[in-house]
Amino acid sequence: MNTMRLLLVVCFLILINLITTSARSVHEYSKLGTNGGTNCAVCTVVLGLAEQLSVIHNETVTKGLERLCKFLPQPYQGACKEFADFIAADIIRTFSKDDTADTACHKMSFCFTEPKSEMCHIFPLKSKQRNQLEYIQAHTPRRVGIKICDLPGIKSICGLIDHVFSKHDPAVDLDGDFYSVYQTLRGTSWRGKDCDDGRKSVHPGAKPIDHDKGSDSNCNGIYGMNPASGRSYEDELCGASQPRGVAVLGDSISAHFHLPREWFNSTELSLKAFESLPFILENELDWPEFSTVTAFMNDTHKFHDILHGPVDSVYKRMFNRNHCNHRDYQNIAVNGARSSSMADTIQFSFRRNITHDQPVVVFYALVGNDVCNGHHDTFNHMTTVEEMKNKSITTLNYLAKALPKGSHVFITGLADGAVLYNSLSDRIHPIGSLRNDVTYSDFYDYFNCLEISPCLGWMNTNATIRELTTKRAMELSEALKEVVTTHQSSFSNFKLHYVVNPIDQVLDEWKKHGGEDWQLLEPVDGFHSNQLGQALTAAAIWENLEKMFPDALGPVNPNNAKIKSMFGNQGGYI
Repeated sequence: MNTMRLLLVVCFLILINLITTSARSVHEYSKLGTNGGTNCAVCTVVLGLAEQLSVIHNETVTKGLERLCKFLPQPYQGACKEFADFIAADIIRTFSKDDTADTACHKMSFCFTEPKSEMCHIFPLKSKQRNQLEYIQAHTPRRVGIKICDLPGIKSICGLIDHVFSKHDPAVDLDGDFYSVYQTLRGTSWRGKDCDDGRKSVHPGAKPIDHDKGSDSNCNGIYGMNPASGRSYEDELCGASQPRGVAVLGDSISAHFHLPREWFNSTELSLKAFESLPFILENELDWPEFSTVTAFMNDTHKFHDILHGPVDSVYKRMFNRNHCNHRDYQNIAVNGARSSSMADTIQFSFRRNITHDQPVVVFYALVGNDVCNGHHDTFNHMTTVEEMKNKSITTLNYLAKALPKGSHVFITGLADGAVLYNSLSDRIHPIGSLRNDVTYSDFYDYFNCLEISPCLGWMNTNATIRELTTKRAMELSEALKEVVTTHQSSFSNFKLHYVVNPIDQVLDEWKKHGGEDWQLLEPVDGFHSNQLGQALTAAAIWENLEKMFPDALGPVNPNNAKIKSMFGNQGGYI
């Protein structure tokens, strides 16, 4: 089984992040769905790409799989090649000229058809291929199929992934202050870089210790004494500037979930496209350093082969407003987060000392998962109005014990995800780019058939289900609005605000300039905002803050130019 391990785990981790709708473990995801669920999807995607490569290069499917392996960086490439050699016999036995990846994966038991269920397939089936699936269903003994995390050897890998990704705190944090010097694994990609990982009192956003005369205690890169005045630079340049941080408690939208199109389009597969795979996996397939609230990178040049678009964020604008805010950001967003998981576990990863830290602007942005799930009885698994109220209040009560005086909390309403189907349904999904044979409607139906859709309610060809999902989302937004109205004067350390989700504002403005909705959406999952969408959302949020809540932003620091002249990039970010 060692030969199969790395490729299966990599592909499986990608797929479970694509479909994640709640805080399940990897072992649970290996059992998720019906008709083979996630295991079926992994097999079909891998063999589908291998088959397409075989067509492009006029070779066998096994050679296509070997070619796919060569695109992966080491050490994944070698292990993938061993896997290709290992499984070659099964592919030769099952993959005839009349097969698709769907039929082959049924033959290999990764996929099957439950009694009284429809046959799941993502690629078009000709009559002969449909007959094959019907024959397999009729003559193959009932089985549960192969579950990746139950395979010997892979269990330990899944256990390791569970351990790393079930926690939302920095994996490398020697002093326990929830800040790190390591970039991934919930480190500096997610929150400002610690400047002394041996002292818990030293971290981004801290109030200066002894005026930062001799060392930098808040990690903004400003410290030392002005010999002319006898005052510390921290006091002179930042003392009256009202510094503050920014944080988001959110879901995969706020984390900026992004699967590169180049990984799923056989005509774009390349070694360069997978070059950053280890980094991407360690960041849970999220890109918080380029996200709406906490982006700090200036551009996407380092990842220009797989990440496309401008970079803007609330944090970048707050830094430009006051350079003393350097590094003071926290992205506490988790793929699949909803109000219950936020209140039960995720919120505790946000840390602020009510006495010793500066104020912070917090965005509570759970914009979809309370109505999104993959169950066929989807409405029974949506958050109720009362649950939404209770869980959001629980999070507010936690923040009341953590936020310093002068902070602000913005509760964001849910998005109307009807735009997903309306703008993408007839367009070609990347995995169908070679033959133009897989639309987003096909993609949605396939995931719904396997019951692994990230949002059956909106990613659905049934207009009534989409409309009812939007109705529930609006009801939950009204519930959040009521919470804010009822509790607006309940918290002494922060001001509480409700804001409408900016998605419609962003789309309307984009279309005024000649754009189309689909251009702001992720091409692989057809669910999240892409890099351009993230940047435009940041601009819209900032515009609204300046108009309606200017006191949340603090004043413009007149010393910004002097700070840049004296301290350069203030220690940078990574």
